[in-house]
Amino acid sequence: MALPGLERLMEVCRRLSLRLEILPPASEPLKAGDLLEGLPFDSVLATVYARLGYAAFGTGVKGWGLLQSDEQVHGLEKENKWWREAWWEELGEPMIVFGGDLYTYATVPRLADERGRQPVVQVDTYEEPYSLPVASNVDRFFDTYSRYLEAVFADPDYQQTGKSDLLFPWHVTDILSRDERLVELMRAGRFDALMKIGDDSTRRWAAKVMGTPG
Repeated sequence: MALPGLERLMEVCRRLSLRLEILPPASEPLKAGDLLEGLPFDSVLATVYARLGYAAFGTGVKGWGLLQSDEQVHGLEKENKWWREAWWEELGEPMIVFGGDLYTYATVPRLADERGRQPVVQVDTYEEPYSLPVASNVDRFFDTYSRYLEAVFADPDYQQTGKSDLLFPWHVTDILSRDERLVELMRAGRFDALMKIGDDSTRRWAAKVMGTPG
Protein backbone atom coordinates (compact mmCIF):
# COMPACT_ATOMS: atom_id res chain seq x y z
CA MET A 1 0.00 0.00 0.00
CA ALA A 2 1.38 3.40 -1.00
CA LEU A 3 1.46 6.04 1.75
CA PRO A 4 1.64 9.42 -0.01
CA GLY A 5 0.34 11.22 3.07
CA LEU A 6 3.13 9.83 5.24
CA GLU A 7 5.71 10.72 2.59
CA ARG A 8 4.33 14.26 2.41
CA LEU A 9 4.37 14.68 6.19
CA MET A 10 8.01 13.60 6.37
CA GLU A 11 8.90 15.90 3.46
CA VAL A 12 7.21 18.87 5.15
CA CYS A 13 9.07 18.19 8.41
CA ARG A 14 12.38 18.14 6.54
CA ARG A 15 11.57 21.24 4.47
CA LEU A 16 10.50 23.24 7.52
CA SER A 17 13.43 21.92 9.59
CA LEU A 18 11.09 20.29 12.09
CA ARG A 19 12.09 17.38 14.26
CA LEU A 20 11.65 14.09 12.42
CA GLU A 21 12.66 10.94 14.27
CA ILE A 22 12.19 7.47 12.80
CA LEU A 23 12.99 4.01 14.18
CA PRO A 24 12.91 0.72 12.24
CA PRO A 25 9.92 -1.60 12.46
CA ALA A 26 9.50 -4.75 14.50
CA SER A 27 10.56 -8.00 12.84
CA GLU A 28 6.91 -9.15 12.96
CA PRO A 29 4.64 -6.08 13.12
CA LEU A 30 0.90 -6.33 13.44
CA LYS A 31 -0.87 -7.13 10.18
CA ALA A 32 -4.15 -5.81 8.82
CA GLY A 33 -7.02 -7.50 10.61
CA ASP A 34 -4.91 -8.80 13.51
CA LEU A 35 -6.77 -8.36 16.78
CA LEU A 36 -5.53 -5.66 19.16
CA GLU A 37 -7.57 -5.69 22.37
CA GLY A 38 -10.22 -7.55 20.42
CA LEU A 39 -10.37 -5.00 17.58
CA PRO A 40 -9.22 -5.53 13.97
CA PHE A 41 -6.02 -3.64 13.28
CA ASP A 42 -6.39 -0.95 10.64
CA SER A 43 -5.05 -1.82 7.20
CA VAL A 44 -3.27 1.53 6.76
CA LEU A 45 -1.72 1.41 10.24
CA ALA A 46 -0.46 -2.09 9.43
CA THR A 47 1.38 -0.67 6.41
CA VAL A 48 2.78 2.17 8.53
CA TYR A 49 4.08 -0.19 11.20
CA ALA A 50 5.60 -2.44 8.53
CA ARG A 51 7.84 0.55 7.73
CA LEU A 52 8.23 2.31 11.08
CA GLY A 53 8.57 1.12 14.65
CA TYR A 54 8.23 4.69 15.87
CA ALA A 55 8.12 8.22 14.46
CA ALA A 56 7.97 11.78 15.81
CA PHE A 57 6.71 14.49 13.47
CA GLY A 58 7.51 18.10 14.38
CA THR A 59 7.24 17.63 18.15
CA GLY A 60 8.11 20.77 20.06
CA VAL A 61 6.24 22.96 17.56
CA LYS A 62 2.79 21.59 16.73
CA GLY A 63 3.66 17.97 16.17
CA TRP A 64 2.92 14.53 17.54
CA GLY A 65 4.45 11.08 17.87
CA LEU A 66 3.50 7.59 16.66
CA LEU A 67 3.33 5.03 19.48
CA GLN A 68 6.40 2.81 19.48
CA SER A 69 6.05 -0.87 18.59
CA ASP A 70 9.29 -2.72 17.93
CA GLU A 71 11.62 -5.27 19.52
CA GLN A 72 12.48 -2.96 22.44
CA VAL A 73 9.21 -1.17 23.24
CA HIS A 74 5.63 -2.40 22.95
CA GLY A 75 3.99 0.96 23.51
CA LEU A 76 1.23 0.42 20.96
CA GLU A 77 0.09 -2.77 22.65
CA LYS A 78 0.43 -1.45 26.23
CA GLU A 79 -1.31 1.85 25.49
CA ASN A 80 -4.26 0.14 23.86
CA LYS A 81 -4.68 -2.25 26.78
CA TRP A 82 -4.75 0.72 29.16
CA TRP A 83 -7.04 2.67 26.84
CA ARG A 84 -9.58 -0.15 26.72
CA GLU A 85 -9.72 -0.33 30.51
CA ALA A 86 -9.71 3.43 31.13
CA TRP A 87 -11.70 5.08 28.33
CA TRP A 88 -13.73 2.80 26.08
CA GLU A 89 -16.78 2.83 28.29
CA GLU A 90 -16.62 6.56 28.96
CA LEU A 91 -16.13 7.43 25.30
CA GLY A 92 -18.81 5.00 24.24
CA GLU A 93 -16.72 3.59 21.38
CA PRO A 94 -13.92 1.00 21.09
CA MET A 95 -10.89 2.61 19.45
CA ILE A 96 -7.32 1.78 18.48
CA VAL A 97 -4.99 4.55 19.62
CA PHE A 98 -1.83 5.02 17.60
CA GLY A 99 -0.24 8.30 18.63
CA GLY A 100 -0.52 11.80 19.95
CA ASP A 101 1.01 14.47 22.14
CA LEU A 102 -1.34 16.85 23.93
CA TYR A 103 -4.25 14.93 22.39
CA THR A 104 -4.63 11.31 21.35
CA TYR A 105 -5.21 10.05 17.82
CA ALA A 106 -7.14 6.85 17.24
CA THR A 107 -8.91 4.85 14.57
CA VAL A 108 -12.55 3.78 14.82
CA PRO A 109 -12.87 0.14 13.64
CA ARG A 110 -16.68 0.26 13.50
CA LEU A 111 -16.49 2.82 10.69
CA ALA A 112 -14.01 0.98 8.47
CA ASP A 113 -14.61 1.10 4.72
CA GLU A 114 -14.68 -1.88 2.36
CA ARG A 115 -10.86 -1.91 2.22
CA GLY A 116 -10.51 -2.03 5.98
CA ARG A 117 -9.42 1.61 6.27
CA GLN A 118 -10.60 3.13 9.52
CA PRO A 119 -11.30 6.85 10.02
CA VAL A 120 -9.21 8.85 12.50
CA VAL A 121 -10.43 10.89 15.46
CA GLN A 122 -8.67 13.25 17.84
CA VAL A 123 -9.62 12.39 21.42
CA ASP A 124 -9.69 14.93 24.26
CA THR A 125 -10.01 13.41 27.74
CA TYR A 126 -9.21 16.56 29.74
CA GLU A 127 -12.68 17.25 31.16
CA GLU A 128 -15.66 15.61 29.48
CA PRO A 129 -14.15 13.12 27.02
CA TYR A 130 -15.09 13.64 23.38
CA SER A 131 -13.67 13.04 19.92
CA LEU A 132 -13.42 15.05 16.72
CA PRO A 133 -13.20 13.35 13.32
CA VAL A 134 -10.06 14.46 11.52
CA ALA A 135 -9.52 12.09 8.56
CA SER A 136 -11.15 9.30 6.60
CA ASN A 137 -8.08 7.10 7.07
CA VAL A 138 -4.63 7.20 8.65
CA ASP A 139 -2.70 8.22 5.54
CA ARG A 140 -5.17 11.00 4.86
CA PHE A 141 -4.55 12.14 8.44
CA PHE A 142 -0.82 12.36 7.68
CA ASP A 143 -1.57 14.48 4.61
CA THR A 144 -3.97 16.74 6.51
CA TYR A 145 -1.53 17.23 9.37
CA SER A 146 1.28 18.13 6.97
CA ARG A 147 -0.91 20.90 5.54
CA TYR A 148 -1.71 22.09 9.06
CA LEU A 149 2.02 22.40 9.79
CA GLU A 150 2.43 24.44 6.60
CA ALA A 151 -0.43 26.70 7.74
CA VAL A 152 1.27 27.21 11.11
CA PHE A 153 4.52 28.26 9.43
CA ALA A 154 2.65 30.62 7.10
CA ASP A 155 0.90 32.28 10.06
CA PRO A 156 2.26 35.86 10.44
CA ASP A 157 2.30 35.47 14.22
CA TYR A 158 4.49 32.40 13.93
CA GLN A 159 6.85 34.15 11.53
CA GLN A 160 7.28 37.04 13.98
CA THR A 161 7.28 35.24 17.33
CA GLY A 162 7.78 31.55 16.64
CA LYS A 163 4.34 30.88 18.14
CA SER A 164 0.93 30.36 16.59
CA ASP A 165 -2.59 30.18 17.99
CA LEU A 166 -3.72 27.92 15.15
CA LEU A 167 -5.14 24.76 16.73
CA PHE A 168 -5.65 21.41 15.07
CA PRO A 169 -8.33 20.60 14.04
CA TRP A 170 -10.36 23.60 15.21
CA HIS A 171 -8.77 26.20 12.94
CA VAL A 172 -8.22 24.16 9.77
CA THR A 173 -11.76 23.27 8.70
CA ASP A 174 -10.87 24.26 5.13
CA ILE A 175 -8.21 21.53 5.04
CA LEU A 176 -10.43 18.87 6.61
CA SER A 177 -13.29 19.67 4.22
CA ARG A 178 -11.15 18.45 1.28
CA ASP A 179 -11.47 14.91 2.65
CA GLU A 180 -14.63 13.86 0.82
CA ARG A 181 -15.05 10.55 2.63
CA LEU A 182 -14.71 12.26 6.01
CA VAL A 183 -17.36 14.83 5.06
CA GLU A 184 -19.65 12.05 3.84
CA LEU A 185 -19.37 10.21 7.18
CA MET A 186 -19.98 13.40 9.14
CA ARG A 187 -23.05 14.31 7.10
CA ALA A 188 -24.41 10.83 7.75
CA GLY A 189 -24.06 11.46 11.48
CA ARG A 190 -21.62 8.61 12.02
CA PHE A 191 -19.51 10.60 14.50
CA ASP A 192 -22.29 12.46 16.33
CA ALA A 193 -22.21 10.41 19.53
CA LEU A 194 -18.42 10.62 19.75
CA MET A 195 -18.41 14.37 19.15
CA LYS A 196 -20.98 15.24 21.83
CA ILE A 197 -22.63 17.10 18.96
CA GLY A 198 -24.96 19.00 21.33
CA ASP A 199 -22.11 21.37 22.22
CA ASP A 200 -22.49 24.66 20.29
CA SER A 201 -18.81 25.11 19.46
CA THR A 202 -18.52 21.55 18.23
CA ARG A 203 -21.66 21.88 16.12
CA ARG A 204 -20.39 25.09 14.51
CA TRP A 205 -17.00 23.49 13.82
CA ALA A 206 -18.62 20.44 12.24
CA ALA A 207 -20.84 22.64 10.08
CA LYS A 208 -17.77 24.42 8.69
CA VAL A 209 -16.12 21.11 7.80
CA MET A 210 -19.30 19.87 6.12
CA GLY A 211 -20.04 23.20 4.43
CA THR A 212 -23.51 23.41 5.96
CA PRO A 213 -25.28 26.12 8.00
CA GLY A 214 -24.10 26.06 11.66
